[in-house]
Amino acid sequence: MIQITDEAARHLRELATENGTKGLRLTVEKGGCAGLQYTMNLGAPKNGDVVTERGGAIVAIDPESNHHLDGCTLDYSDGLTGAGFRILNPNAARSCGCGTSFEPPEASRRE
Repeated sequence: MIQITDEAARHLRELATENGTKGLRLTVEKGGCAGLQYTMNLGAPKNGDVVTERGGAIVAIDPESNHHLDGCTLDYSDGLTGAGFRILNPNAARSCGCGTSFEPPEASRRE
């Protein structure tokens, strides 16, 4: 299960209201500079998604991505380096500098 910070929940509720969506759908795909990359889209959960809700903010994770994201925290920051959602992933062996991709633990063991 993923954790959602108060700031992420607040911002997600605002986005959902502005865009008339149900929440955020989070997936992991091959790509990025570290091997796997996060993708985020506004929309309703799909059949089979793992859904987490906090204070009206909904995050859906597709079943294939869930093992990469179990135990993660979804945060939102609006700092000098830019505004956006961040995923704090304890399952990542390493992450890229921009934080949009990561290497799973299995890949680091093969080296």
